[in-house]
Amino acid sequence: MCYLQYRNHLFFLYLAAVLILAGCAGQIRQPTRVCPGKETAIEALAALELHSQKVVPLKANGQCRLEYYADGKLKKENFPVKLWLNPPSEIYMQGDVAFDPRGMVVGSNDFEFWLAIRLKEVSSFWLGRWTETNSVDGLLLDPRVVLEALGIMAVASDKEDIEDWSLSKEGPFDVLTRFRNNGRIIKKIYIYDCDYSVRKIQYFDIDENPELVVELYKYKKVVEDFFAPSIIRISRHSENIEDQAKISLSLTSIKPTSISSKQRDALFNHPEPKGFKHLFVNINGKWIEQKQD
Repeated sequence: MCYLQYRNHLFFLYLAAVLILAGCAGQIRQPTRVCPGKETAIEALAALELHSQKVVPLKANGQCRLEYYADGKLKKENFPVKLWLNPPSEIYMQGDVAFDPRGMVVGSNDFEFWLAIRLKEVSSFWLGRWTETNSVDGLLLDPRVVLEALGIMAVASDKEDIEDWSLSKEGPFDVLTRFRNNGRIIKKIYIYDCDYSVRKIQYFDIDENPELVVELYKYKKVVEDFFAPSIIRISRHSENIEDQAKISLSLTSIKPTSISSKQRDALFNHPEPKGFKHLFVNINGKWIEQKQD
């Protein structure tokens, strides 16, 4: 009897171990090696700015997994994407959703940014100017977030406000934190000390609640001295379930490219917002729906 109980005990221990290992198999290992890092916020910001200057025009293909809510129901989409980046401010990404090669389009140039989604539950076009807003704006997929994820961190213009930044240490990471005038947190940037790559960015709303989390994994060499993440995971948090979303970009091909003037005109100028149920324009940092003809 005791022998049988012992064998059953071993069996359940073995089963538990298998289940635990199976659950962890899909997870990406976090870095554990600890390196010295930077001494001050000024040094850390300078390192990020230097990295931004090394970003080159690139083209990437990949896959996007999207989870969002519509009418209180969880919706899931999985579709191929194509992405072009022309630093420092031009980006274009299109997703082939529901047999529409431009079912989702994310774009920006020096002056403005836009998001177009042609889903049955979300048929909307958002258009804004960089000068109108300094936040991530509550978009399902914000061009500013994609730019920062690919290495163009919005810190160069912020160095004049260096008193708004602080540097702290969390395990193997340098953590840059930026504050608003009222002392509340705007953003946290987690930088792996050993190679000084950004591994996570947290964005906070005006009440200092976490609004958006971007996680970056599996950096790949694009050119000498420039590496880009091949996996980008974005999670939007909100008390309103309709504003919650998860996006996972897996870029299987990231290569340097040259972009002609004709391509720039085609890629980095927003299309006409025709055929959408809703049109929103960012005015003084708020999305205002516009009447359409």
